[in-house]
Amino acid sequence: MIGAYPVEQVRAAEAALMPLLPPGTLLQRAAFGLAVHCSRLLGRVSGARVVLLVGAGNNGADALWAGAELARRGAQVTAVPLGEPVADAAQALRAAGGWFAASPPPADLPPADLVLDGLVGIGGRGALRPDAARLVHAAQGRVVAVDLPSGVDADTGAADDSAVRAELTVAFGAYKPGLLVGAGRDRAGRVELVDIGLGPYLPARAPVEVLEPRDVHTNAPAERAAAQDKYTRGVLGVAAGSEQYPGAAVLCSGAALRAGAGMLRFAGTPHPAEQVRAHWPESVVTEAAGADVVQAGRVQAWVVGPGLGTGDEAEATVQAVLGEDVPVLVDADALTVCARHPGWLRARSAPTVLTPHDREYARFGREVGEDRIGAARALAADLGVVVLLKGVATVVAAPDGRVRVNPTGTSALAAAGSGDVLSGGCGALLASFGDGADDAAAYEAASSGAYLHGRAGALSARGASTSASRVLDAWPDAVREVEAARVSP
Repeated sequence: MIGAYPVEQVRAAEAALMPLLPPGTLLQRAAFGLAVHCSRLLGRVSGARVVLLVGAGNNGADALWAGAELARRGAQVTAVPLGEPVADAAQALRAAGGWFAASPPPADLPPADLVLDGLVGIGGRGALRPDAARLVHAAQGRVVAVDLPSGVDADTGAADDSAVRAELTVAFGAYKPGLLVGAGRDRAGRVELVDIGLGPYLPARAPVEVLEPRDVHTNAPAERAAAQDKYTRGVLGVAAGSEQYPGAAVLCSGAALRAGAGMLRFAGTPHPAEQVRAHWPESVVTEAAGADVVQAGRVQAWVVGPGLGTGDEAEATVQAVLGEDVPVLVDADALTVCARHPGWLRARSAPTVLTPHDREYARFGREVGEDRIGAARALAADLGVVVLLKGVATVVAAPDGRVRVNPTGTSALAAAGSGDVLSGGCGALLASFGDGADDAAAYEAASSGAYLHGRAGALSARGASTSASRVLDAWPDAVREVEAARVSP
């Protein structure tokens, strides 16, 4: 599991560690690691042209010390200061053979093999000042950000068009949430972490987590070795589809089966029921609507909503499913219904997962805004549910405030029906936890489902576009990939 920590906690860890070390040790550790990653990106350091964008704080000092290391290896290093740079770091660069551009900075910067962004650190908030934005615009070359791209909010990922767009961000001590979500994720590029010794001084449980393959719950046979029959692998009920949108029922049901549900009980109106029966003959199909859907048989979890509609009959269906004392995943049209009746969610004792995109989230009376992590947390706490806030970087929040950001998201998943596949896959994982599943199980199912959905999307697209049906078919490939990574040395 990878942890990400807000600025306040990173600063506290630095303050606890620094008195135990010789002065400047943390900065030197960071700068050396930064120089190593820059060298790897360059390939050949000797003769490379490197431009440093240098602010007056510690990020500027990190850039200068790293620049000095690169200069000692033969790089041609030019520092472009914005404000008065840290004196000892500036002296180190000059001693290594680097030099400083004139002040104020020139309007045009020379082309470079590498541009090192050390303008603003993790304490920066809001848009870049005009002079900094001008430097960023003038820089020409592959960009490496020091700890965080300048102009990106370290805690939320908020950024405007003036923010640095890096190919690589070298983070020091800990990942920052702003590197994982929102515009910050896009601006950061690839993120590499340099360990500077903060680990023992950070909270044991990171406020924001990122799953690695070994953390993903897949419901694969190897993981469910104790499962003796279809019932112990998880029985999922699906109430989805309508005469107008039967495909949603087909996709959601198929994803549940691909994700390993031991049995699928589908309940819906005649046309979607007929389509599910035709596409997935292994399903147990009941033609039912409204409150009667829960007569489909005993299940260990429900998915309700994809293609269901939002009229009176659909409302009765949602109310009936939420009245069952088993975990329920609420998606699509059922979210619209629940936004009209939030009390139905608050009254539940069994776990509930909501899977809104931004517009569906707004139906609950608030906008997502720039702080996606905060938005997911707020709705989860308000309703007492797990919230899976969909996006390229999907955020999963538990009612107790725990948050995971999915690392496998891809814009290839922006296709009709993709959400139906996600809900079916997450529903199967939810059912696999069996009777008595709690909020922790729902949190695991939602975050693992988002991970596998992202990998299935990427595997099905193979660098191009994809469709919901192809994502569904690629789900087992994503499971195999995770299981292989789990057992590899």
